[in-house]
Order: sequence, then C-alpha cells, then structure tokens
Amino acid sequence: MKKKSERERMLAGELYIANDEELKKLYETGQNFRYAFSLTHPNDYVKREQLIRSMFGSVGKNVTIQPPIYVDYGSNIYVGDNFYANYDCIFLDVCEIKIGDNVMFGPRVAIYTAEHPLDPTIRNTNLEFGRPVTIGNNVWVGGSVTILGGVTIGDNVVVGAGSLVNKDLPSNVIAAGNPARIIRTLSKEDKIYWEDLAKQYWNQKIKE
Repeated sequence: MKKKSERERMLAGELYIANDEELKKLYETGQNFRYAFSLTHPNDYVKREQLIRSMFGSVGKNVTIQPPIYVDYGSNIYVGDNFYANYDCIFLDVCEIKIGDNVMFGPRVAIYTAEHPLDPTIRNTNLEFGRPVTIGNNVWVGGSVTILGGVTIGDNVVVGAGSLVNKDLPSNVIAAGNPARIIRTLSKEDKIYWEDLAKQYWNQKIKE
C-alpha cells in the first residue's frame, strides 16, 4: 500500500504532523496570500478577486471578501456564487471548507477545522487532526460566529451573531447561542412577510 503523505493524512481527517516540509511550504504560500490580500487597496476589487481565485480550491461568480482575511493554507477553501464575507474572517482550513451559493458572513466569522488530541502526552508530540466544514446555500452567518470542525449547516439557515456552532444544523432554521440551538423553523409566513416588505420598497422606489 502506498505510504500517505502528511498532507493526505491531514485532508483525510487523520493524525498528521503539521511541520512536515510539504505542509510548511503550503502554509507559507497561504500566509503570503493572506498578507498580500490584506494589504490591497480598498478599491482594488480586481486584485482581490485575482488573489482569491489563485489561492482557493474553487471560487464561484460574484465573490466578495473584505480584508483582512486569515487562512492556514487557503487552498482547501471552496466557495460558490454570490459569496460575501465581511471584515476579519478566519478560515483554518486544514480540512476542506465548502461553502454553497448565496452565503453571507458577518465580520469576524471563524471556521476552525483544526483540532488536537485530548490526551496531553499525544498533543505535545505535535500530532493533530482536522474535520471538514460544509455550509449549504442561502445561509446568513452573523458576526463573530464560530463554526467548529465536523459541522454541516443546511440550506436557508440563519445563525445569530456570537454563536458557537458545534453540531450540524438542518435546513430552514434560525439558530443562536453558545452552543448554538435551533430557535425556530423558518416558515411560509416569514417568506410572505419579507416579500411584502420588499414589494413595498420597490413600489416606493418607482414613485420617487
């Protein structure tokens, strides 16, 4: 059987050594990206898009990320169409972070796929591991939310500001708290309410 590299072990969620030479080079590339991206001029949208597309695993259409941004590698991040991330977001991508279409992040959203052994003796040998994070479509993640490794968030989910998401969230819910708990399900009444408000807005704009 072919011997796995530390990178392959890392992406598979197995124990690995982070100071492996290949991983150190990939990490350095990620930090060079982070530094260059965070120093871009506020109006240099083209440069920021070029940097994201050159670094991330995949990038959809109409993606906006406000600097600064923090990553481990950057190459294990996959985002869909119409992704928006506000200032100061953190992506610790030792495992894959997959984000769907029409997803919005408030400022200081943090996704931590990196984890460490609970046993201190093993932890002190520099062995670590990770678990991936998957976020569906049409998700709004409020400011200062922390999402831990192994979490899957469904479609049409709202996560309240300051929440800690340590377990999966199903589609069509509002969740908040530490740890995050489902407050309620999004309903047909919610849809009607917001469609009516939007209609009033556009009607008013036409009259102006």
